[in-house]
Amino acid sequence: MHASEHSQFEVRRIYDMDAADGSYRVLVDRLWPRGVTKRDAALDEWAKDLAPGSELRRWYGHDPSRFEEFARRYRNELQSERASGAMARLRNIAEDTRVTLMTATRDVEHSGARVLRDILRDGG
Repeated sequence: MHASEHSQFEVRRIYDMDAADGSYRVLVDRLWPRGVTKRDAALDEWAKDLAPGSELRRWYGHDPSRFEEFARRYRNELQSERASGAMARLRNIAEDTRVTLMTATRDVEHSGARVLRDILRDGG
């Protein structure tokens, strides 16, 4: 069974997570989360190349009524060469260990991290 066929990717808020969970921890926000030290974050990687672009992030403003359009635009951004390479690397890591996509966003269900997780899981 290939890793993308089961839940090797999950999304968690960086503020709610125990650093000793054993997963590969990747921050997928463009901005560093307020009030979190690098030591406390205990990240394996900060994947800025996978974060929504600044213009898209500002347009979205975490407004759930804009989520579907945000997700469509973000999926387009993730087709760049840099993002594709970063996603391939995370899929390779997920073959051996669980990958946790970390975000500071309060509404994880309507976040770029969730869109990214779905793409990584579905192979799209």
